[in-house]
Amino acid sequence: MALRGRNWNSIWKSLIPRCYSTPASSPQSPNNCASAADNLLINESTVSATAEAETLPTLLRPRVVVYDGVCHLCHSGVKWVIKADKDKKIKFCCLQSKAAEPYMRVCGVDKEDVLRRFLFIEGPGLYHQGSTAALRVLSHLPLPYSVLSSLMIVPTPLRDAAYDYVAKRRYDWFGKHEDCLVLKETELLERFIDWEELLERSRKQL
Repeated sequence: MALRGRNWNSIWKSLIPRCYSTPASSPQSPNNCASAADNLLINESTVSATAEAETLPTLLRPRVVVYDGVCHLCHSGVKWVIKADKDKKIKFCCLQSKAAEPYMRVCGVDKEDVLRRFLFIEGPGLYHQGSTAALRVLSHLPLPYSVLSSLMIVPTPLRDAAYDYVAKRRYDWFGKHEDCLVLKETELLERFIDWEELLERSRKQL
């Protein structure tokens, strides 16, 4: 779950002045300049990573499912959860929305990862994918649905093998849409964290 960021090393070192005209014993010698540059790089990267790590989780909502919004099978699963989740604990976000990006970034995954296995952010520093994500979602639903989460006792490799088998064939078996399917059922949007973005996209298509 490591955060991903840009490597500024080459940029910073190109901006550090080369003090070759000064004596080796001078505080401004090349060795000292390089040392100062390295310290600056370390401090900069540490501050940036710490700031992002502390800020992002506080801005993100817990219990959010990020899923392939154009997949018919995935969308059917989302509709089933919405119907079963009487307490409205679970929120959703289409992978194709910009709103999904900070959630993926803080979990250290990209779109290809989520296309393979959907993402469930349960809380700060706690996320799941694939079969484990599905069972953790079920655990937040009321009875009798939460009982299904007891399938967690099945070894993860076996659960994920079954999940991956279906996931790889879902478009062939169930089809896909050109855009997020929830746009065709706007009454569901209250459960989506990206509802404003989706509504704007829907207006542009009219």
